[in-house]
Amino acid sequence: MTRQETFPNGISRTFAKTLTEEKIEFVARMGLVAELLAPGHVRLRAPLDGNQNHLGTMYAGALFTLAEIPGGALAITSFDVARFYPIVKSMTVDFLRPATTDITVELTITADEIARIETEANTAGKSTFLLRAELKDTTGQVVMTSLGDYQLRTWAKP
Repeated sequence: MTRQETFPNGISRTFAKTLTEEKIEFVARMGLVAELLAPGHVRLRAPLDGNQNHLGTMYAGALFTLAEIPGGALAITSFDVARFYPIVKSMTVDFLRPATTDITVELTITADEIARIETEANTAGKSTFLLRAELKDTTGQVVMTSLGDYQLRTWAKP
């Protein structure tokens, strides 16, 4: 996949990275890194350092945040943010093993799914989509899974 400097929706890669890593202060404080941002494809990483709990493993809240943020990052890279915004309606998580290293999540949605979501949001004002994620440690072991129920909504017209 080529590294475009501007996505088809007009958002620059630099602006998308800033929105993903810094717009939400909690996310900025946890040190989340957007390693890959592309239309329909994101990879994010949370460092263990600074996100440890009383046992020295990654805090559950940091893992949840890492699982939730990709929905917004995918929206930033895949849809016109002047017309649409994402929300998470619900999320189910399963903690499988202690996270003792940096943790990464990588999600993709197809061009067909992007088109479906956008068409439905244009028509109905919102569109629901599901994102399944596996959060992995640096050895590739899955430490947490999640299922997020998201909506892409249209901004209210004045």
